[in-house]
Amino acid sequence: MKNTLILLCLGLLAVSADLAGGASGRLNVLMLVVDDMNASLACYGHPHAITPNIDRLARRGRMFRRAYCQQAVCNPSRASAMTGMRPDTLKVWDLRRHFRETFPEIVTLPQHFKNHGWFTQGIGKIFHNGTTKPEGDPVSWSVPQTRHWAPHWKDWVVPGAPAGTEPKKKGEPLQRVDVPDDSYWDAQIANEAIIALRDFKKRRSPFFLAVGFWKPHLPFNAPRKYWDLYDRGQLSPPVNPEPPVGGPDIALHNWRELRNYAGMPKQGRLTRAQTMELRHGYLAAISYVDAQIGRTLVELDRLGMRDNTVVALWSDHGFHLGEHALWCKTSTFELDAQVPLIISTPGMDSPGVPSDSLVELIDLYPTLVDLCGLPARPGLDGVSLKPVMENPAFNVKTAALTQHPRPAYYRGAPEVMGYSLRTSRFRYTEWRDWKSGRPVARELYDHRVDSSEAVNIAGKAGYRTAQERAAERLAALLDRAED
Repeated sequence: MKNTLILLCLGLLAVSADLAGGASGRLNVLMLVVDDMNASLACYGHPHAITPNIDRLARRGRMFRRAYCQQAVCNPSRASAMTGMRPDTLKVWDLRRHFRETFPEIVTLPQHFKNHGWFTQGIGKIFHNGTTKPEGDPVSWSVPQTRHWAPHWKDWVVPGAPAGTEPKKKGEPLQRVDVPDDSYWDAQIANEAIIALRDFKKRRSPFFLAVGFWKPHLPFNAPRKYWDLYDRGQLSPPVNPEPPVGGPDIALHNWRELRNYAGMPKQGRLTRAQTMELRHGYLAAISYVDAQIGRTLVELDRLGMRDNTVVALWSDHGFHLGEHALWCKTSTFELDAQVPLIISTPGMDSPGVPSDSLVELIDLYPTLVDLCGLPARPGLDGVSLKPVMENPAFNVKTAALTQHPRPAYYRGAPEVMGYSLRTSRFRYTEWRDWKSGRPVARELYDHRVDSSEAVNIAGKAGYRTAQERAAERLAALLDRAED
């Protein structure tokens, strides 16, 4: 009788573990993707940001303080992260080209999990591909992706119209109205994610759930209560509102994304009032998406699945809010290249201890595969961050590479490509003629004394050795990529 009871208990425990996170103890994955969010988070040291839910995740996981995207615009960045390959490998540098045009048989991150028995589901904006493949990448998912890419300006409350009514044309770059959270897309996406988690609780297979939130991408729309969290008079103006001294013109851009909204100047700078209103709106949008992330994580806890789920949160690229006289993205500066990245694993060592290891978004693919015990995929450009998850003092690489072409939007080969190498101390950028490979401009910033990248010291005598070493390191990295 005693042996029978023991066997019965063991069987119940096995079923319980199976329902909570998949057969054979396999880990689930909850991947939270945020759009256009720079490191304006309390856990990253922002003096004003109110982000309690992301902060809580950072205390339960590993926050990477030096994480960088491959390109500061949605489609190339997301394609790189979801395939583990750099933009030059994929030949994806713009908003139009789908990565399967170059590699039709490529296996994406969720597809790799699906091929090994995980149930994969995508909700919200995961891939970009709005003009060429609006449904994202169907082969990556076990069920069709929902709430995939659509024009961001349609995420708008139309006064006097039923909820969900889309505006007929692009309006202002922000909206501040007293409405419920689910008047905008991100709360609706969180609602779907919660339903999916409840459904996964009943499944006998592990899951890979990717949830893509739209904010804080323009327009900066959030219910009034999130705006009211901040006193605009107490917010900081741009720390460095001027282009870098001695910087090349090619490093800058016309920030046409913002200029295309109503009320924005077609040329020239914004007024101080416009600048501060937009900076306020950006923080309100971040607090709004933080609340939706919190709802999703609370449900994961309530269902008892956190102890068998890897949680990864990342943004596709950073964002300028008047710094360097720039708005939005598409540069190689630190504010565009750096991204929030937090990974939490069940029973991890030293939770809440951040890492200063240089890492890249292409490292997500091999990391999640490694953490969940799947076979490694050959040919990836990224490396696993599992050693850093086990020891926050561990360094997996000595440099991170971000790039961006000029002109910024095209279909085909670029004219000039900016390659920006971030080391522990320096950011070194070469703008190379695409055909010849020869540099047409260079930048060097010493983050030890110039964290805002205010002065380009490329060519300065005191930094000649540092520049030569950075150039050699960049050349070696690009040569390996070409091989």
